[in-house]
Amino acid sequence: MNPLWLLGLLTLALAQAPSAPSAVRHEATLATVKYVYGVADPVARVRSGGTIETNTLDAFGNAIKKPGDTMALVKGDNPLTGPFYVEGAMPGDTLAVRVLGLEVDGTQGVGALAPGFGALNPTSYTPMLTPDLPERVWFYAIDARANTATFTATDSAFTVKIPMHPFLGCLGVAPPGGEARMSITPGEWGGNMDSPQVSVGHTVYLPVNVPGALLYLGDGHAAQGEGEVAGTGIEVPFKVRLSVDVIKGQLIKWPRFETDRAIMALGAYRPVDDALRIAFRELVAWIHQDYGLSELDAYELLSKVARVDLNEMVDPNYVVVAAIDKSMLPPKRSR
Repeated sequence: MNPLWLLGLLTLALAQAPSAPSAVRHEATLATVKYVYGVADPVARVRSGGTIETNTLDAFGNAIKKPGDTMALVKGDNPLTGPFYVEGAMPGDTLAVRVLGLEVDGTQGVGALAPGFGALNPTSYTPMLTPDLPERVWFYAIDARANTATFTATDSAFTVKIPMHPFLGCLGVAPPGGEARMSITPGEWGGNMDSPQVSVGHTVYLPVNVPGALLYLGDGHAAQGEGEVAGTGIEVPFKVRLSVDVIKGQLIKWPRFETDRAIMALGAYRPVDDALRIAFRELVAWIHQDYGLSELDAYELLSKVARVDLNEMVDPNYVVVAAIDKSMLPPKRSR
């Protein structure tokens, strides 16, 4: 067979093949969620520049609903919606995910203590001779109109309204090297970053490691304190709207965040000081590449004006985000 003729047939077939839509909708259920970031059949395909409308279950798979419900009802931690295949995304590219909308999908949030989890609890990574803290569940009434969630103490009559800042605790792509990683783990691929930066008005940049990137999301939080020290935020299901764009040929090593006001880089590792080093090393590289300062000038500047968020220190890797306001930087160069 003439190879040029065969190539022509293949080109014609590809040209006639239906392209991925520019907007997709997907309804996640307990039967369709995943519990690892990895290579899997996509639930939908979307064009670069397109939008995704979907939902997420809460960190407990929506299993904890009323007083008396226990962790024994939970099938797995942090069920993930996805993956979504983004057309044109290839290893060496960057996936830009803009958070367009997050709506709490219900009237109640959940927080909990669980054995083996939490910054002040014995874990497999920080073993102690002291016993685990007891399992306990808190329910938070959601007032969407007032944008608050109400904390109610279990050992007294105290209550307080907490302002909501909805964000996705989990947003990530398939990891490099063919790995599959637990849904509770953050790393170079994003994952369970528990970063309030994954919220409306932020763009999240993720390195593409496999064709299509394979984007996962989940673990909605109505609010969360710095460090997430007890192991949970106010866990809620979400209705989600995202846009996705492929930045061709731009390689990043770790997740990044951007708003109109600031740029931010993430590090995820243990101990927490190494997570901080990763975050600042990536932010130095970003400033050098896109804003033209030398690495040493960027390092010196960050030492004077940077901000640091300790997003969480309860997952298998801890997460630190380093940030700088754009007002402190020269004009961005075109790349």
